[in-house]
Amino acid sequence: MPNIVLFSGSSHHDLSQRVADRLGLELGKVVTKKFSNQETSVEIGESVRGEDVYIIQSGCGEINDNLMELLIMINACKIASSSRVTAVIPCFPYARQDKKDKKGSVERWSRAPISAKLVANMLSVAGADHIITMDLHASQIQGFFDIPVDNLYAEPAVLQWIKENIMEWRNCIIVSPDAGGAKRVTSIADRLNVEFALIHKERKKANEVDRMVLVGDVKDRVAILVDDMADTCGTICHAADKLISAGATKVYAILTHGIFSGPAISRINNASFEAVVVTNTIPQEEKMKHCPKIQFIDISMILAEAIRRTHNGESVSYLFSHVPL
Repeated sequence: MPNIVLFSGSSHHDLSQRVADRLGLELGKVVTKKFSNQETSVEIGESVRGEDVYIIQSGCGEINDNLMELLIMINACKIASSSRVTAVIPCFPYARQDKKDKKGSVERWSRAPISAKLVANMLSVAGADHIITMDLHASQIQGFFDIPVDNLYAEPAVLQWIKENIMEWRNCIIVSPDAGGAKRVTSIADRLNVEFALIHKERKKANEVDRMVLVGDVKDRVAILVDDMADTCGTICHAADKLISAGATKVYAILTHGIFSGPAISRINNASFEAVVVTNTIPQEEKMKHCPKIQFIDISMILAEAIRRTHNGESVSYLFSHVPL
């Protein structure tokens, strides 16, 4: 592929290498390091003049450091006369801070920041011309940008995994752990031609669930919980217990972004899951060592095809419903 350069940030080198391998490219030379005062230093090790540059950096791990590193890499390529810079951000940072909200401390409503919009502004000011991301927590984040944003979906890869790994998938029911995910689960249920259910939750403290009400019949069925992300996993673990008590024969969880912070791993190990399946938008190797229930779906082929199509000026909408070969 002529006139294209692919760089990897520090957050997820394995995913970047998988994408590069699928595109038949070598990752571009870049050196990132910290000065003694913890400032981030980036050196682009090859010419990008006139090149179509793609920088892969996920919003995970040391999120603030990785975000700053991405901004500096974008700016470094821009002022080195690249023709276009695309930030490929598999897991978008600060995506849950997308609106003013009443959740949390009393009377926080009017003073809550919209941090996702701030991140969008920072990426644009740094010099990004285009954003590629996956399963945004809130689709309206695309509207925070004045540059093109392609929000890809893990759904085609999820459907493929279900059909290949759950023998009883025709007798399954797709479950959303909250009302906000209803659109996501109905889409998957429709494409599998199965029923769906949802769990209504009332949350009083951040990362703590107070009450859960199941809407739908899961008795004698395989329940598949589907959500865009899981952090401390309190919600999905409570949901799994709720589904088992309601008569589900097995419970799977399928998540696009497995953040798994704090007590998440111990909660998953103690919960009633057959498997917790995540995509590799976030590195999972260390987590999988401590939790045999975690499996991952490789989405590098989706990102690679999106990059190829973007570079060639082709539509990426095919990827919304198909997994590239």
